[in-house]
Amino acid sequence: MKIESLFEELDSDDAARVEAAAARLAEQADSVVPMLLRGVAGVQRTTELEPVMRVLRHIGPPAFDAILAAWQRKEVTDWQAGRFLGVFDERSADQYAALAADPNYGKSGNGFRGLVRLRVDSEAALRALVDTYARGRLVPYKAADYARLLHDSFRPRLRSLRRDPAASPRIRRGAMAALVAGGGADALDDRDRAAVERLIRVKIPHEIPRLPSSTLSGWWMAVPGASYEGVFEALGLHDRRPVTVAAGVQAAESQEIRVPGPDGADRTVGRAFVTPELDGWRLVFGPFDLLVGDPWDGMIETVERVSVHCGQAQFFFLDDAGGSDVWIVAENGRVIRQYAAESDPEWEGDPLPWETLAVDDPDFDPEYDEAPPNAGTTGARSACAYLSVDPGEVGPDTEVRGHGWLALTAPGVGHGAFPGTLRI
Repeated sequence: MKIESLFEELDSDDAARVEAAAARLAEQADSVVPMLLRGVAGVQRTTELEPVMRVLRHIGPPAFDAILAAWQRKEVTDWQAGRFLGVFDERSADQYAALAADPNYGKSGNGFRGLVRLRVDSEAALRALVDTYARGRLVPYKAADYARLLHDSFRPRLRSLRRDPAASPRIRRGAMAALVAGGGADALDDRDRAAVERLIRVKIPHEIPRLPSSTLSGWWMAVPGASYEGVFEALGLHDRRPVTVAAGVQAAESQEIRVPGPDGADRTVGRAFVTPELDGWRLVFGPFDLLVGDPWDGMIETVERVSVHCGQAQFFFLDDAGGSDVWIVAENGRVIRQYAAESDPEWEGDPLPWETLAVDDPDFDPEYDEAPPNAGTTGARSACAYLSVDPGEVGPDTEVRGHGWLALTAPGVGHGAFPGTLRI
């Protein structure tokens, strides 16, 4: 039967005829696949590739190998190879595992994409994952997703590999990295977890803190270093752990996750970072929607609540795109001074001793200008330095005491629920 007739058979409603045609095409894969690829040379639209992709899917493993060979000869582009390699089914599970083990970043990424799509659980795929993390370079696309997808199955095997005396140090390091990629530090056994915690504590005293930039937008709180412990109860933070500033900032800026709640319904959880004591103050960073909520009433309620637990609390909010510039100071549950600007600035409370009032500004002309008696001239970016600490100025000259804490916005979740690996 001619090849064209076999292609037509693939459209048959008779499953037996389709299977027979696919088998005949697979037998001729060495000639069929090159012919198909010549017909799509230069094509850059997925819709135009779909008829070929359908045939490749039916042919199966022989077509997989033929695509790899054509890719190696540069007869298909990287983009086309990615599309073609995304069509194969469980028959090509071992081929995806072998591709994932390829040291070439692009090829390995396509292998892991196939393993994720098919949810492949095999020793070859596990070894590819370990080898990937053992290389210690840029992790291929979808490798971290695969580590998380198969984490429950892989965890005992990876832990065993960590303790296998026959495994090389490189492989044991790769197993540890794969564990962390799949389930965070919670995935490690007690011995490895203790080692990581020791490493964190060793690095903390020598770290030069760098905090998030408020360029364009940002928010944070400041509380006295002597009474900062109250912030955990005030903000409902749980499962706190010592952390470097680099890891804390990375975690606080990462995305929130959805996890099942006690009642079975999904809930959103994020991470908050409480800095070491910086020139006498601790700063708090994290997800605004979970820690504060409402853009205005939430700010007031939050800063007052935290001040009840810490004696004083300061809140800073900046959004250059939206024109918002806010700073609030509360003591013992009551706001004593606040500045809020979107178009026209507004002030409440008595001016603080360090403030320059609008009426004292050299450019203020009482004959032509008007200003409330409590109107100041300083926005959040300047006020924070007078009130506590300017995050943008934290660096080598900052007096640092203690260590930072990473905490969760909900109990019973565990740090391992968050994707990605934090830099120590």
